[in-house]
Amino acid sequence: MTRKIAIITGGSRGIGRAIALRLAKSGIDSILTYKTSQVQAGDVVNQIESLGARAVAVPLDVATRDSYMSFAAVARTALEKIGATNFDFLVNNAGIGLSQPFAETTEEQFDEMTHIHFKSVFFLSQTLLPLINDGGHIINISTGTSRFVLPGYSIYASLKTAVEGLTRYMAKELGPRKIRVNVVAPGATETEFRGGFIRNNPQFKKMMEANIALGRVGQADDIAGVVNALLSDDCYWVNGQRIEASGGQVL
Repeated sequence: MTRKIAIITGGSRGIGRAIALRLAKSGIDSILTYKTSQVQAGDVVNQIESLGARAVAVPLDVATRDSYMSFAAVARTALEKIGATNFDFLVNNAGIGLSQPFAETTEEQFDEMTHIHFKSVFFLSQTLLPLINDGGHIINISTGTSRFVLPGYSIYASLKTAVEGLTRYMAKELGPRKIRVNVVAPGATETEFRGGFIRNNPQFKKMMEANIALGRVGQADDIAGVVNALLSDDCYWVNGQRIEASGGQVL
């Protein structure tokens, strides 16, 4: 049986790291990207290989569209290293956090967030289309705050909402190639995101947990399990959908 291969942006830490490791347990090889944390990325590669899967870490700044074509060329070389010419799954996960009141958000912040959270999903996916196998699957990572509102997340959540709309169009237009496209929207999740804000702020974490039906914030592995399930053949008929993984937050 031919092994499946995933490209995971922002795969050196947090949810991206957890996804790469969870897929490795399912026998899926990975090309994971990182922006600055080469040592962390190398550690993830070593962990993946210890699980019996193959992995390559490649630098990529998703905020810079000019880098996408060069990344595609590097990805071709990385695929050759793991014995393939194409890949099967793309997980658009890379991102940064911003908590800023609407009235105080600057144009520079708006532009940076737009490049990272929306423009990169659109154009990186477009650039990699020639390399993704027919019958593949693209998962775009969104946020629970595209459904429920937390003050300070206006630009972040708005851009993720745009990604959710884009996802439906991608699913429709890539359907002839049998490429599925879905959204996974994490709720409050304890990771390094925003400098480990949830993990390092017990009062905020407790406030979040009070609004989650299952009584705790999420862990990166919780999100990774959902992604792994969606990529399986058992979920083949799920397409163009938003799957929220929040433990029942703000029901």
